[in-house]
Formats: sequence, structure tokens, C-alpha cells
Amino acid sequence: MTTPLRSFKAEIFQALAHPTRIAIVEALRDSELGAGALGASLQIEQANLSQHLAVLRSKQVVVGRKAGNQVYYSLRDPVLVQVLDLMKQYFHAHLNDTVALLSEMEPKRRRRA
Repeated sequence: MTTPLRSFKAEIFQALAHPTRIAIVEALRDSELGAGALGASLQIEQANLSQHLAVLRSKQVVVGRKAGNQVYYSLRDPVLVQVLDLMKQYFHAHLNDTVALLSEMEPKRRRRA
């Protein structure tokens, strides 16, 4: 059953469903950055950056502030950084489980050889 809240959550996860967009959010974790500085720090072309920023703006993940001919981007709500940090913890927990499982399997392979 789809609820408005579930739809909203899905839209946010869709906005974050690309490594470059996650890198943008992580780059903005501490402060706003101009588009030029953001592209330089992430080493991506301006056209590619603009496409990803458009997705993040449309889902209201980032906001832009125009100053002269420069646009500065920041996170609409820094709580997304906490979400990404939790996802990193989740990843490491499962990675550790996988490594432990592989370690248990390794002695069995040596015995067969």
C-alpha cells in the first residue's frame, strides 16, 4: 500500500540513487559551495554536474542561492548527511559479515587442496 509518506521517501531515495549525487550531498555536508568549486572538487564536467544538481533541486534535496553570476548550493536539510552516515554503517556491518563468512570458508578450501 502506497502512502504519501512512502512516496516521499521513495522520491528522496531516487534522488540519491546515483553515486555522483551522493558525492554532491557529501561535498555539501559542511557548507555551501559554488557550482564551479563543487565541480572542481568532484572532478566532474559542468554539464554533468548541472544534470545531477537539477535532479537534487527537483526533489528539494539541495537549494541554490544566486550571488551575481555564481550559484551557491547547500543542503536543504543536513539530516540527509546523517542518513548517508547510517547507510555507511549499514554497509560496513554487512561487509564485515561477508568478510567473516569468507574467513570461515578459507580453511575448508585449504583442507581440500
